[in-house]
Amino acid sequence: MTTFTVWKFNDPDGAANAETALRSAQTDGVVTIVDHAVMSWPSGADKPELRHQHDDSKRGAGWGALWGILGGALFMVPVAGVVVGAGIGALVKATDGTGITKGDLERIRTEVTEGTSALFMVTENANLDRLGERFHGRDATLISTNLTEGERETLLETFGGG
Repeated sequence: MTTFTVWKFNDPDGAANAETALRSAQTDGVVTIVDHAVMSWPSGADKPELRHQHDDSKRGAGWGALWGILGGALFMVPVAGVVVGAGIGALVKATDGTGITKGDLERIRTEVTEGTSALFMVTENANLDRLGERFHGRDATLISTNLTEGERETLLETFGGG
């Protein structure tokens, strides 16, 4: 099953450090990374920085476009209710059918703030127990997923992110 998850870290480098662990897990056959992006919002910066690499050249292009839209619509527009609402509305259309809801987008917008970072992942074939061992204790919070409630609970128990 293809899974979309967003993990928030309470420091600007947390997501980049987790990315290293994610890549190592893929090398060891624990997970398949379809695509991912790292967003970092250093203290004192006006807006976050988004870094993306295509992990799977066959399927990554579509997700790469989503990361660009996500960064632009959620974080690069002025913070005015109507403008942000319009940006989220456009994103809802762009993410239709992916399992990413308007609520997910709004939560990402409010949770990723100055001094934090986020790791956006699209993965497949994850061994949650083995992957969880690599992520446990990283001070991460799961802020979005398209998993079922049961799968989400297992993920939270395994990774320790609330």
